[in-house]
Amino acid sequence: MKTSMHSDADCVNTMSTVRARAKKKPAAVELPGDQPLRSSGRQAKRKATETEEEEDISEKKYRKCEKAGCTATYPVCFASASERCAKNGYTSRWYHLSCGEHFCNECFDHYYRSHKDGYEKYASWKRIWTGNGKSEPSLKAFMADQQLPYWVQCTKSDCGKWRQLTKEIQLTSTLATTYRCGMKLNNVKSEGPDQCCQPEDMRVAEVIDSWWHSMLILPPLLKDSPADPFLAAYYPDCVGMSPSGSPCSHSIHNMKAEHCKTFQPQIAGLSPYFQPFYQPNECGKALCVRPDVMELDELYEFPEYSRDPTMYLALRNLILASWHRDCKEVLTPQKCAPHIIVRGLVRVRCVQEMERVLYFMTRKGLVNTGILNVQQPLLPKEYHNKSVIVIGAGPSGLAAARQLQNFGIQVIVLEARDRIGGRVWDDTSLGVTVGRGAQIVNGCINNPIGLMCEQLGIKMHKLGERCDLIQEGGRVTDPTIDKRMDFHFNAILDVVAEWRKVKTQHQDVPLGEKIQEIYKDFIHESGIQFSDLEEKVLQFHLSNLEYACGSNLKQVSARSWDHNEFFAQFTGDHTLFNAGYSSVINKLGDGLDICLKTPIQSIDYSGDEIKVATSNGSQWTAQKVLVTVPLALLQKNVIQFNPPLPERKLKAIHSLGPGIIEKIALQFPYRFWDGKIQGADFFGHIPPSSDKRGLFGVFYDMDPQGKQSVLMSVITGDAVSFIRDLEDKQVVDMCMNVLRELFKEQEVPELIKYFVTQWSKDTWSQMAYSFVKTGGSGEAYDIIAEEVQGKVFFAGEATNRHFPQTVTGAYLSGIREASKIAAL
Repeated sequence: MKTSMHSDADCVNTMSTVRARAKKKPAAVELPGDQPLRSSGRQAKRKATETEEEEDISEKKYRKCEKAGCTATYPVCFASASERCAKNGYTSRWYHLSCGEHFCNECFDHYYRSHKDGYEKYASWKRIWTGNGKSEPSLKAFMADQQLPYWVQCTKSDCGKWRQLTKEIQLTSTLATTYRCGMKLNNVKSEGPDQCCQPEDMRVAEVIDSWWHSMLILPPLLKDSPADPFLAAYYPDCVGMSPSGSPCSHSIHNMKAEHCKTFQPQIAGLSPYFQPFYQPNECGKALCVRPDVMELDELYEFPEYSRDPTMYLALRNLILASWHRDCKEVLTPQKCAPHIIVRGLVRVRCVQEMERVLYFMTRKGLVNTGILNVQQPLLPKEYHNKSVIVIGAGPSGLAAARQLQNFGIQVIVLEARDRIGGRVWDDTSLGVTVGRGAQIVNGCINNPIGLMCEQLGIKMHKLGERCDLIQEGGRVTDPTIDKRMDFHFNAILDVVAEWRKVKTQHQDVPLGEKIQEIYKDFIHESGIQFSDLEEKVLQFHLSNLEYACGSNLKQVSARSWDHNEFFAQFTGDHTLFNAGYSSVINKLGDGLDICLKTPIQSIDYSGDEIKVATSNGSQWTAQKVLVTVPLALLQKNVIQFNPPLPERKLKAIHSLGPGIIEKIALQFPYRFWDGKIQGADFFGHIPPSSDKRGLFGVFYDMDPQGKQSVLMSVITGDAVSFIRDLEDKQVVDMCMNVLRELFKEQEVPELIKYFVTQWSKDTWSQMAYSFVKTGGSGEAYDIIAEEVQGKVFFAGEATNRHFPQTVTGAYLSGIREASKIAAL
């Protein structure tokens, strides 16, 4: 039997929707002389009956679709399953799937009635659907999932017409990628010299109209979606996929039913750090989406899917999965479209909508982000008519500039320093990369730093959990003592958390003061007396807290010190970025227009064009300006704004503190610590007294491979101001004395090289990272992030309420602002 590429229904439907069929009227019978023919009453009655029967037959020959608003005046049955199929003729009822797709009552009976030939096929499908899915296995769902013909688009650049395949032909992503009009299928070729010249089915044009989607009876459920392996724990029809894809696995089915356990699917070739979808009953994971629910910004952008989000979810999940399967190449509509496998005209609609969804997700930085080789703008031309100046070439500024340039927007970066990177500054003088600024990645799952490492083929070193605490004198602290004091320390913080639940911002107190108060109350009420060593271990944990805050605890808000923990955070491995953050930051800067040694003096946004003046006398103009300078510089009014920034923003800027930590790195001739530390990535230093807290509290081994002999330590809390005016050599001597105490039983060799950071004196930073001061709140981060008059935008770690104090937070703030600028 021959099967051709196109169905006969193409021609029939095209003609039937436009051709009108008039009822036949009986001709008038007249006598000569214009005298009417007289007849008996019986004759008249018989003739009237014949006329009514003739009209009734004509009425029965055609029947409209009963769906209100359906444009198909004379429907055509796509199924042709029953021998008595109505085709394009009369049936007692038309079943509507979409405007342009109907099946007749005879074909309905063919599958639905148990004595009919098609019933077993329907019943078999129904068992699979019921086993895998949640939605009703209705006959309409069966027809949409199994019987509708596929539609495919010609891939010739000068054609692009949609063609309907015959029912026997199964659409695959390979066929969709290579299809051309008249292409051979099943060894049969359509007749004609150039099939692209054949007109497109008129129904395709209707699909584009907005009302068409509202007339769709069932939402599209995709087959063989790239998202399938990611979402095995979900009911397929809840995440936009067809339950008929594969027989139900008993264990998975039980898990779906009970939602008893969260597990991560193992997908070959996929980075374990890529977990874009929440699994059932999972929560609290940053940059993760629920595959069965639209996010608020998605609902705002696509309100038409608020009632039934199935189509949107199917497309979004497909796009997100496709991106994480190959994040090294730009994800284009042409790459996504072949993977949209669904029967019926709705595929035409899905491909059109996919482009909208892809552009939205690209603009938001969910896909097509990081370090990509972009040849063509990622967004359409309507986004290109802007010019932007980015002030600052740190992680946030470079992230924003890279995104904007990839979108097709004109952008230039102005940087005061003679280098890019800002507070990311790697040093290789000790034979191994040591970050003068950041070098730890806290939580790698879905972290954009992990994404960029995957794009560049860079590996990070997973940090172990073991951290021996060594006392001055050389003794390693009993781990049970450390665990005991860690428990008490966290119990104190739990009490702080309970206390703040009933306190307003005006009732805030310093965190250090509150901790001391709770500690004294505990000692008084419990009668417990800690030993001298236990007290020192508690001081070690307080030192770590000051490291996390970037400040001594006398300045930090007890009410809001960990404000970001109320939001989902990055989970998974904590890693040492061996190659250094600069390996990523430098790549972000490649190909950007960056002007170094260009300090900004003022920003005048009073007119239509924004004027940016530099201290060397040059002036730049643009439609938008993105300010990414550190919080400390905003507090000191290093840049003059005209008009001045709103009072609300200035208040928020001053409610945060410019936290400071310093680093010291030491290179030795050999690894004298190996025998004692036994392969741990770091070890702790128990302070001999509270006034020495913060001086070299933790030492990191900077070469986990064991080839280089470099240690790095940190100076935090009050110790920062203590060493501020000391010479580097004096700080190094202090650190060496500590190491000799920690390794008293052996010789600590003389140094080869070292460096000590001075971020507090750095002209263009004057800080490490932000914290919430007493009386402040996490809301300040959001207020600082607010744009002014749609002209001046702000990014940086101090504008990211969810992820402050981190390179990741700074990077994501730049992505956020690029999205905002592009959307305006």
